Amino acid sequence: MAEPDIISLGCRLNIAESETIRTLVGGRDMVVVNSCAVTNSAVRETRSAIRRARRDRPGAQIVVTGCAAQIDPKGFAAMPEVDRVIGNAEKLLPESWTAPEAMLVGDIMQVRDTAPHLAVAFASHARAFVEVQNGCDHRCTFCAIPFGRGNSRSVPAGGVIERIRTLVDTGHREIVLTGVDLTSYGPDLPGTPSLGLLVERILHHVPTLERLRLSSLDSIEIDDRLFELLTSEPRMMPHVHLSLQAGDDMILRRMKRRHNRAESVRVVERLKTARPDIAIGADLIAGFPTETEAMFRNSLALIDDCDIVHPHIFPYSPREGTPAARMPQVESEVRKRRAAMLREAGAARRATWLQNLVGTVQPILVERPGDRGHAPAFAEVRWNAGVDIGTVQPILITGASAALLTGTPA
Repeated sequence: MAEPDIISLGCRLNIAESETIRTLVGGRDMVVVNSCAVTNSAVRETRSAIRRARRDRPGAQIVVTGCAAQIDPKGFAAMPEVDRVIGNAEKLLPESWTAPEAMLVGDIMQVRDTAPHLAVAFASHARAFVEVQNGCDHRCTFCAIPFGRGNSRSVPAGGVIERIRTLVDTGHREIVLTGVDLTSYGPDLPGTPSLGLLVERILHHVPTLERLRLSSLDSIEIDDRLFELLTSEPRMMPHVHLSLQAGDDMILRRMKRRHNRAESVRVVERLKTARPDIAIGADLIAGFPTETEAMFRNSLALIDDCDIVHPHIFPYSPREGTPAARMPQVESEVRKRRAAMLREAGAARRATWLQNLVGTVQPILVERPGDRGHAPAFAEVRWNAGVDIGTVQPILITGASAALLTGTPA
C-alpha cells in the first residue's frame, strides 16, 4: 500500500503537527495538505498543492486540514479534488482519521486544551519541532490566524520535558519550541509560568539536549529570565526571530501591536550587546493600509537599525473579516514594490553578515544526507565531504554567497 504524503505549508508549528499527523495516518493511501492562511498567497498555495496532489496521486484520498481549512472549510470541501476537510483541533485526534464525516471542523474558539498526542520521532529531520503553545489572545488588525488557531493555550512543562527527553533519546540533537504566540506561554497554567521558566526547566531536566531554539518571539514579552537565557546559556542557539511587522509607530498602532519602533531597536541592541553573535530575524509587512512613503522608509531603515539578517517579508494581504481589510488600502503594485525593496535591503544585510563568517569554524547540525545544515546562528552551510545526518560537524567556512556559506570539515 502507498504511504501517505504530508504536505506542510506555513509555520514551524504546522511542521510539528504534521509529524503527529504522520503517526496517525501511517499506511494509508492518502495525501494530507496541512494548510496555511497567513496571507492570501498562502491560501492560493494551499489550493495549488491540493490540485497538484490530485494529479500526482489520482487514487489517493485527499484530506485538507490546517488554518486555511479551519477558516474556510466549506470553500475547500467544494473543491472537486478534496475528499475530506478536518479542523485544526480535530487533526491531532486519532479518531478524526477514521471518522466517516466528509467535513469534521469544530468551533476552534471553544478549544481549551493543547494537542494530547505527541510525535515521538521526526524521521526526516535532525531537528525536531515541539509544540508548547497554540492559539493567540491578541487581535492584530491584519491577522486571521486566531480564527484558525483559537485562543492561547499552553502545554504543561512536564509533558514538554518528557517529549523532548524522548526525542533526544532517539537521536535528535536540536529542538525548536514552537507556538502561534510563543512568548504568551503560561498564563493559563497553574502558577502562571513564563516561557523563560519553561526553557530553564527544559535545560535543567534534559541535560543531554545539545541545542535549543525558539520560534518567533514577541519582542515586548521577552522578560529578564528569557533574556538571560538567550544571551548567556550556550545551549540556546544565538538566533532570535522577532515579530516586528513594521518600523513606523503610526502603522504599529494601526496594526494594534503592543510595541513601538524604539522598543524594537532597544531590545536588539540589548541582545547584541550581551551576546554579539546573536543573529536577528524578523517578520515585516510592506504596504499596510494607510502606509505612506515616509512610513515605509521607517520600516526600511529598521533592517539596518535592528541588524536583520534573517528577514521574512510579506506584502500586506487583506484578509476577509479583519479590521485592516476595511482600512484605506495601498495599491497592490506599491505593496509589491515596497516588499521587493525590503527584501533587497535584507539580502544586502545578510550577505555582509555571511561574508563576516568566512574563516570561522562553525558547529553544523547535518540536516541533509552528507553535506548540508545550519550553523548556530542559523546560516545555511554546504560542503562537499559526506557526513552522517544528525551529527554535529565542525566546518571551516571558506566562502559566502548572497544566501549561504560554503566550507570544509575542520
